[in-house]
Amino acid sequence: MATHSHTVDSASSPSIIVETNPSDSRLHELGIKSWPKWGCPPGKYPVKYDAEQTCYFLRGKVKAYPKGSTEFAEFGAGDLVTFPKGLSCTWDVSVAVDKHYIFTSS
Repeated sequence: MATHSHTVDSASSPSIIVETNPSDSRLHELGIKSWPKWGCPPGKYPVKYDAEQTCYFLRGKVKAYPKGSTEFAEFGAGDLVTFPKGLSCTWDVSVAVDKHYIFTSS
């Protein structure tokens, strides 16, 4: 499967990076299976990132709307997503989320 990344930029906020279908070797290299897990049901959730967070989505479907932007990032099952430190956004979860996550200290 092809891997591709895309970012959502807005002048006022750092960008969300979405990597679609990362390879098994990349996931193994990152040590995804040892990361903590988190999940949530469908709904709308305000989220603020005090540190950079990388997530691997096992299931779910989300649109994230960065504060002060008209753009949104869409991601879900099979995506590796990086949220930058300082980002505030609203998650609009249409399919319940189950993910592995890790915080990266700068």
